[in-house]
Amino acid sequence: MTGQTLGHYRIESKTRDEQFERQAAWKVLPRGTGEAARRRFRKERLEGLWYVSAPRWLLLFVFSCLPLPAGDWPRFRGPNGSGVADTTGLRAEFGPSKNVVWKTPLPAGHSSPILSGDRILLTVVEEQKLFTLCLSRRTGRVLWRRECPRPRAEPLDKRNHPASPTPAADGQNVFVFFPDFGLVSYGWDGHERWRTPLGPFNNIYGMGASPILAGDKVILVCDQSRDSFAAAFGKGDGRLRWKTSRPEAVSGHSTPILYQPGKGPLQILAPGSFRMDAYSSDTGEILWWANGLTSEMKSTPVLGADTVYINGYNTPRNDPGNQIQAPAFADVDADQDGRIARAEAGDAARYFPFIDLDRDGWLTPAEWKTYQASMAAENGLLAIRMDGSIRWKYQRAVPQLPSTLLYRGVLYMINDGGILTTLDPATGQVFKQGRLRGAVDNYFASPVAADGKVFFLSLAGIVSVLRAGPEQEILAVNELDDECLATPAIADGRIYIRTRSALYCFGES
Repeated sequence: MTGQTLGHYRIESKTRDEQFERQAAWKVLPRGTGEAARRRFRKERLEGLWYVSAPRWLLLFVFSCLPLPAGDWPRFRGPNGSGVADTTGLRAEFGPSKNVVWKTPLPAGHSSPILSGDRILLTVVEEQKLFTLCLSRRTGRVLWRRECPRPRAEPLDKRNHPASPTPAADGQNVFVFFPDFGLVSYGWDGHERWRTPLGPFNNIYGMGASPILAGDKVILVCDQSRDSFAAAFGKGDGRLRWKTSRPEAVSGHSTPILYQPGKGPLQILAPGSFRMDAYSSDTGEILWWANGLTSEMKSTPVLGADTVYINGYNTPRNDPGNQIQAPAFADVDADQDGRIARAEAGDAARYFPFIDLDRDGWLTPAEWKTYQASMAAENGLLAIRMDGSIRWKYQRAVPQLPSTLLYRGVLYMINDGGILTTLDPATGQVFKQGRLRGAVDNYFASPVAADGKVFFLSLAGIVSVLRAGPEQEILAVNELDDECLATPAIADGRIYIRTRSALYCFGES
């Protein structure tokens, strides 16, 4: 059909690559176009991006008549990790047999679905092999699946999974991090563009942070027991652009967000043990930092107008009033051999696997110093100004895994045990705190919001839908009859929820 004319429109193919399938042509054809030509147009427009040569005034008219492009949710927790989508028409009530647009069975994996163009991307493990899956947003059909090498199988916490990190996409390419291999990028048609082996890693929980995109770079934060770092890789070739050591970071898997100040380079805000660093996306230079975080950071920060909010939780002993002061190294090293065995560690023995950072069965003075700092740190939700100073801090019922949500002037924080707190983002004042009625459970997924609704997804697959606002008004409680660990995605009046065995698309069917 290339070069043919339909009426006075000339149709030209820019590319036949499947990556442009999502942008298929104008649905407007001139009157008088024959039915055979219309059929050819409808068929062939799915194979490439078609451009229409026409007078400018007519193109403007066509653009004004076309629906807006599909909303994207291109990384973990959607646009800049906010957990918020700009859409309407979301259903409050849904379930396995209600308001289901489609359902696609999936192999195991904890990564959250992302939405880019007309595609859904996520990762799975099947028969001990690592795969990236690409699905059609419209139908849920699997368009392609690509295997990634797996040279090792790193130890994992029971709550973690080899396919935990969430991909990132830019509408033309997808970028995936498998801790058992490294980074890999695929084109929109599934062809492998590049691969960059990384690791092995030594995080006691296993790795879990997801890659994000910043301009022409892929950003990855790798916090582990030793040799933690933040790094940037070229989107086009996967080559290392910069790498910055994070010597304080000893655990956790917080995915960073971006911040663009009025002047200066785009910044990467990356929470870690005891502090949050702001890196220049151009060079990896630390531009500023904020202290006061706990020793294990797993949640993702959210950005307000001039404040970043981040919650962190280590152990119950890091709650204010429960803390203990760890003794000096020399007081614990009973035989004075310059190292501490587990039998000598006293109260610290319960944390031995977490503080023996090199896994050699002994604690060095440096490892003991990290233990002392970990015991002194406090759990809390922090509001941090963009110069690193603390605006306020809240320290009750703080989650370890679910991230905080900022939506329509209210902060929402649900902890791992299901206690929901709504707060004033300006002051930290609590509006309301309590358990979700009809959804008492554990929570690993982070809350998301759109269309005046806030969605909370429990481990047992109970989805509580609240009216946006401080009062925690429940609109619906939906049961999916399957476990859920991934964070939902939202766009274009639909919510996409991954359970242990399937991916659902809920909306107006």
